[in-house]
Amino acid sequence: MDTYFAVLPTDVIDSVILQINHSSQSSRPARFLRLPHPRTGLPSLFLPHQPQRSESDGGEEQSPMILEVQTVAPPGARSWFIGEEVISDGRLLVMTPIDPLFLLIPILGATIVEGGGQVNFRPADDIFEEAATKLAEATHPSGSQDPSLIVTPDDIVTFGALDCTMLAMRRICETKEITTDITVFRYSQERLVEQLTKKVAALATPRITEMSRCLIRGLAKNELMEDKHEDLLALGRTQLACDLVSQYLPADIRTALIASFDFTPLESHVRTLQRHHLNPSPSGGVAGKKDRKRTSTVSEGTSVKRKKEPKASQGVEKLKKASVDGMAKLSTFFGKKTV
Repeated sequence: MDTYFAVLPTDVIDSVILQINHSSQSSRPARFLRLPHPRTGLPSLFLPHQPQRSESDGGEEQSPMILEVQTVAPPGARSWFIGEEVISDGRLLVMTPIDPLFLLIPILGATIVEGGGQVNFRPADDIFEEAATKLAEATHPSGSQDPSLIVTPDDIVTFGALDCTMLAMRRICETKEITTDITVFRYSQERLVEQLTKKVAALATPRITEMSRCLIRGLAKNELMEDKHEDLLALGRTQLACDLVSQYLPADIRTALIASFDFTPLESHVRTLQRHHLNPSPSGGVAGKKDRKRTSTVSEGTSVKRKKEPKASQGVEKLKKASVDGMAKLSTFFGKKTV
């Protein structure tokens, strides 16, 4: 079995240790799922996790989650040394929680009727089975691709059965309660954009943006940190939050999210700054006076102004004043020698 060095949330580590200490339990450990990335559609690894009850949290059941697995690869060949063991693969796996709402975007999008027709209400099992078939065919049409680039129907169905997935379904789908045990769903892009707008509002708060130096530099670059631009500063934070959320959105959903905000004042301010940087001196300023002076004629009837000769250096001026009486001419050194 291959060994990797990974960084996980603390509660996930505690839950894994708890499972190891109670290995006799019948519950099977969670396995990695290969699901389409919400922005690119490429198969990516995700780890579903159901936290186990522990004495430290009072025995209360915690909310389920799903972790995104990302790889940080070094530029050259490296290894990890842990005690006396050497891990030859120097990559670092980083697992961070991700909202299942994002992972539902390509899955539910695969079930949309071509031409933008209205989708019917259906049970969640039917939706995920149809999406699993279509996504598996899209990533594995010939049957000869690399297994790491394949989204299997089993992974899609397993993801759809997670509790956190069903909670996310209710947030971005219209629902109808047929009976106490049967609920049908219909994907709604309007509800999705509404949920994304709430995420943008949460990320656009000063407390969040001030935690990132990169975001602060982006605001300062557009001169939004000055007191006179308080309204534009709020818009700048919102725009940066949209950019962050868009890292997990396809192009059409990103366009719909941006359209829900009015960035016209901010865009006008940025264009004004760009024009100022391209032409920093206004007309009639100091630079304009110098240009007019440079192009003025010397006197009437003169069309070309002669270029002023450069001033000689101090050493040349001293040589001009030196006495040369009694010195032989330079040509005497190159005449014919007499025998």
